[in-house]
Amino acid sequence: MHVACKPNILYFGTPVALLSTLNEDGTANLAPMSSTIFVSWRALLGLQANSKTVENLRRTGEMVINMASVDLVAAVDKLAKTTGTEVVPDDKLARGFRYEKHKFETAGLTPVPSETIAPPRVLECPIQLEALLVAERPLDEGGPLEGFLTTFEMRVHRIHVDDTILMDGHADRIDPDKWRPLIFNFQQFYGLGPKAYHSTLGEIPEELYKTPDMLEAAA
Repeated sequence: MHVACKPNILYFGTPVALLSTLNEDGTANLAPMSSTIFVSWRALLGLQANSKTVENLRRTGEMVINMASVDLVAAVDKLAKTTGTEVVPDDKLARGFRYEKHKFETAGLTPVPSETIAPPRVLECPIQLEALLVAERPLDEGGPLEGFLTTFEMRVHRIHVDDTILMDGHADRIDPDKWRPLIFNFQQFYGLGPKAYHSTLGEIPEELYKTPDMLEAAA
């Protein structure tokens, strides 16, 4: 029986990413998030507007979207209630957040240089997407959420993939049986179970999904 319901959050199960951006002094900020979707080689991110990530992204226009695998859950959780904003916003204080400048060290993760942008990648993440800012769009423009939440369209510029999760015999295909993303599901961490069913869409060659914006990406 269905009933009317008003959940305070709508995290129905989305992949966790670690967003690396560059601070004013050249150090790196690293923030976990799970409000993102991918359309072609574009990422759409939903972020709290007063975060250090947003501040850095507005200033530099660059970030790395590091996709976390399930085995990185402990490292991600070490960052969960930290912020790179020195004066912690009141709403984050109420949730138990604390200021932390040295995010990589806190999580026990390793920064490695990117190839086309300044922010570093996370070595331990099997998938790393160097991305450039295309546009920012306020959420709920003219409404009560404007200024609190915002969205960013990012253009993926270069992708790095751990070769252990590539499909055998394919240089440009990620094997869904090998890639185990970390999933955030109503404030709890989960992994994926076994494949539920054979998809007829999986019979379509991936090349047929290629879009013109891939031509703008770095070679």
